[in-house]
Amino acid sequence: MEDEAEIYANGSASAAAETPRRRPIISGEQLDIEAYAALYSGRTKIMRLLFIGERCDNVSMQMEALRMAYDEIKKGENTHLLREVVQKIDGRLGPNYGPDSCWADAVDRRADQRKEKLENELNAYRTNLIKESIRMGYNDFGDFYYAHGALAEAFKNYVRTRDYCTTPKHIVHMCLNAILVSIEMGQFTHVTSYVSKAEQSPDVVDTVTSAKLRCAAGLAHLEGKKYKLAARKFLETAPELGNNYTEVIAPQDVATYGGLCALASFDRTELKSKVIDNINFRNFLELVPEIRELIQDFYTSHYASCLEYLGNLKANLLLDIHLHDHVETLYDQIRNKALIQYTHPFVSVDLRMMANAFKTSIAGLEKELEALITENQIQARIDSHNKVLYARHADQRNATFQRVLQTGGEFDRDARAMLLRACLLKHEYNLKASRKQH
Repeated sequence: MEDEAEIYANGSASAAAETPRRRPIISGEQLDIEAYAALYSGRTKIMRLLFIGERCDNVSMQMEALRMAYDEIKKGENTHLLREVVQKIDGRLGPNYGPDSCWADAVDRRADQRKEKLENELNAYRTNLIKESIRMGYNDFGDFYYAHGALAEAFKNYVRTRDYCTTPKHIVHMCLNAILVSIEMGQFTHVTSYVSKAEQSPDVVDTVTSAKLRCAAGLAHLEGKKYKLAARKFLETAPELGNNYTEVIAPQDVATYGGLCALASFDRTELKSKVIDNINFRNFLELVPEIRELIQDFYTSHYASCLEYLGNLKANLLLDIHLHDHVETLYDQIRNKALIQYTHPFVSVDLRMMANAFKTSIAGLEKELEALITENQIQARIDSHNKVLYARHADQRNATFQRVLQTGGEFDRDARAMLLRACLLKHEYNLKASRKQH
């Protein structure tokens, strides 16, 4: 039973021995909404706060998110969003957070004046056929509609600038605007298309712009559940991104999205070379120590600790506007990979020790292993009576011994036949037999 004893080092005994040196898991605490919102700017900041207000079970957190969203909307020009947040607040924050018709009327009045001015300017530019001015005119219209929440109109106007772009830099600028609006609208096929278009001008794409394009492509792949492709894009993002793309994504998100997608889709070798040894990505991981630690724990087979980190992070990840739909799938894939990785090196595994390492019941573990065996992800069989998992490669080893013995037997038989023939030839037996026939 040496193999069974060997696996204990991979289980709870080792994890328990390491527990005291680990610092407490801070992200398991209630989300600090103010600190979270400070990571973002523009429309995404508001939409993330509204998302938390809609999804969070904790009433005080919910109201804090809605209060901050209300304050943020009042700094801008989107009257539709204000009506939406007022409806969600439903009078629970007092008179200061109710409908503000004076503000809304003033904003709408200014919007009408601004729109008329922009139309007059654009008509003048069209008459004079000044390409650069027409491009800027459509761009201003795009900004105007985006600020007022008319995303489809904003997208149309940004894309119209394409016919008036005179340099590759203009094309990249148009692509970034189209990507921004497409992400807000959830149109990720457009995101992929405009990322490709922007990347066709590599000479004008600086490091920061390249990092933005990587993030946008990563979000599109994440939305399409292409986790391995998403991981690669986030891992390729240069640390120069910093806080230059807060209208879409924070550097902390790059670490979280990239780290979880990599854990769910990379094999052990890729995890080491592309994540743990990736100096650029380390800059992002330092911002979210929990993700850094759980990746390290997974790689070093401290599964109990890794799963504990994941468990503590889950509630807050479910409040993330891009990740929430993928949390369950990613977690399942990471757990399955951990189970496979745990059983891989051993001939036999004590299910009691393994259940302890994965903080689950033996019955629950058996069900998980049965599913993986059925899907042929683990080559093994379960001795349910003795609570032991036997790897099928033990049978392969036995078969190899049998083949070696058989080959040895055949070699022995052939060698004896050759010796017999040699003896017959030596004593000229064949020759004598042929002479008698004559």
